[in-house]
Amino acid sequence: MDLRLEKTKNSIINTFLELRSKKELEKITVKELCEKAQINKSTFYSHYHDLYDLSEQLEDELVSSIIMGLQHPESVIVDSESFTRELFREFLAKDNLVRILFSGSRRSLLIRKIDQSLRNLMFAVCPEVQDNPERMITLTYTIYGGYYAFYENRMYGDETVVEIIAKLSTTRAC
Repeated sequence: MDLRLEKTKNSIINTFLELRSKKELEKITVKELCEKAQINKSTFYSHYHDLYDLSEQLEDELVSSIIMGLQHPESVIVDSESFTRELFREFLAKDNLVRILFSGSRRSLLIRKIDQSLRNLMFAVCPEVQDNPERMITLTYTIYGGYYAFYENRMYGDETVVEIIAKLSTTRAC
């Protein structure tokens, strides 16, 4: 990629994240972002369709980064306790970006995107799970329940909450 294009794109992203850390996505305008990034609106639109496109791309990159950061993603099937522990530690490693991108109206998107990525991964390794209602319900409960339990109980300390959720998720997926 051309160095100028890369610098411009980084400027757009950094400015967006700065604005996003202070206000909801719906309250940010392209004009505001462009003024703050010192670029023309046409430059922004040469990279993104709109602010939602920019946000979606950053969200997808973050989810991909979380999934790729898992040392043993296949353990979702064979060792859900270790997998859960590892997944929530990945959330913690990227906590600041998670809080910025997935706040306000975007809050519920993180877990949906993580769920879909994990299901795709699991179905590739263990396709028969798709036809097993008990396993599918357990997977949904583990992913969504763990996520909400984690974010609702962080006041008890992140490591404490991660350990308790990991112990609760000992059911095998396959």
